[in-house]
Amino acid sequence: MLRLAVVAFLLWSLPADAQERFTGNVVGVADGDTISVLRDGRSVRVRLEGIDCPEKGQDFSARAKQFTSDLTFGKEVTVDVRDVDRYGRLVARISVGGQDVSVALVRAGLAWHFTKYSRDPILAEGEQSARTAKRGLWGQGSPTAPWEFRRLRQSNRNQRSTSASPMSAPGCA
Repeated sequence: MLRLAVVAFLLWSLPADAQERFTGNVVGVADGDTISVLRDGRSVRVRLEGIDCPEKGQDFSARAKQFTSDLTFGKEVTVDVRDVDRYGRLVARISVGGQDVSVALVRAGLAWHFTKYSRDPILAEGEQSARTAKRGLWGQGSPTAPWEFRRLRQSNRNQRSTSASPMSAPGCA
């Protein structure tokens, strides 16, 4: 309930076109595509727009997180808010020293261009360049996209919970 209230407040407080810009220091890096930025004395979680980095447990997850940390942690960044996601995080393009962090991650081969939510031609070109040069995760045969990894992990969880259900035990009707 509290999460819903926070999301509602964030959506209400954003302009109608969901565009907003602010600057703040990065105080946390959760993973390659999620950081925490100080805003008005409070830490807010920000999901990098247009990309998807490997999930924890996937190859290159730690490298993506380290890359994002090296680029942003303790530094002042500009946050261009585009949306609020279902988890209440701001979805934004982040720049530090004039460099777009989403583009940097894609070009380094540490993120996919998340075409389900983005049509950005710069991100598309960055991913293609990394693939061609076999940078980062593209040096592997065919890496598993994070959204596929999440779907498979959820499917495995569902199978385990179904098989552990008392109703699925032999002799239960």
